[in-house]
Amino acid sequence: MRPVFSVALALTLLPLASSAQGIETVVGNTQPFTLSVDPQYPVPFSEVSLSAHSSSLDLTNAVMTVTVAGEQLYRGSVQPTKIKLGRAGSITRVTVTMTINGASTVQSVSIVPQDVALAVEPVASAPPLYPGKPLVPLEGDMRIVAVANFRTLGGAALNPAALSYAWTVDDTRIANSSGIGKSAVLVASPIQYRARTVSVAITSQDGTLVGGDSISLSPQSPSVRVYENDPLLGILFNRALLGTYAVAGAESTLYAAPFSVPLKNGAPLIQWFLNGSPAQTGGSITLRPSGSGQGSATLSLTASSGNQINVATASLSLTFGAPASSNFFGL
Repeated sequence: MRPVFSVALALTLLPLASSAQGIETVVGNTQPFTLSVDPQYPVPFSEVSLSAHSSSLDLTNAVMTVTVAGEQLYRGSVQPTKIKLGRAGSITRVTVTMTINGASTVQSVSIVPQDVALAVEPVASAPPLYPGKPLVPLEGDMRIVAVANFRTLGGAALNPAALSYAWTVDDTRIANSSGIGKSAVLVASPIQYRARTVSVAITSQDGTLVGGDSISLSPQSPSVRVYENDPLLGILFNRALLGTYAVAGAESTLYAAPFSVPLKNGAPLIQWFLNGSPAQTGGSITLRPSGSGQGSATLSLTASSGNQINVATASLSLTFGAPASSNFFGL
């Protein structure tokens, strides 16, 4: 699973004859048709689909004319029309004319995309200096951060701390996490085999610019990897140990790295087992073969957050006491 990021961009629909805002443009209560745009939060330089709706006009017998920035884009039967957008903060003015039996009705709308991105920060374990992020943990928490890059029609950037953020989790408004400057929310992970939808609606202080994004998140099972801790080079994160491991020399130290174990109850509990019997707890274990001759053993471990669901396991077959090489160069 790649990192939970999602990028979407905001859309402001500004009726040219009214100060009302929204996806549908309605001037007063007498407009015979309305306009809607899909997707709700388009990407700049992309295309949106503009559709007309009416409960009073017979649109099947209408001729629709779509004009963008004064140039006719489409004329024909009523159908969704693709509109190309410009950069973030730019305005695309669209005029739609419906003609039925020689009578025409005009509706206008302006589309202003705004840049919004949602970043997911799972509150879960990952090794030190790990370049990636843990997955969404089972029965854990995740911090969702909205990164807003709002631009005025003139291209000036707005301070994200001055914007108002309204958070919704699974269709429930999170009032205590919403408000001016509240660009992050802490959300509980969904239960196993379920998904959770988090969305945000962002508005400027004067209410003229709006934007938002949403993301669907599914929990993932934790895992644990074992690495060799070299006395000179440190932990060798470039190669996880799998299958069989030969204990060379008088001792070997192994390190356990739990991934995506939730941290709401503190650091993960790591328990090592040697031949099925508890050996020790903690992130590292040092193996010191005793006696003479060759031998083998089984090393296993668990990493958990204190319950039976978030348990990650790993195991190795150990060999030790291998005969010394008779090669002069030790190979």
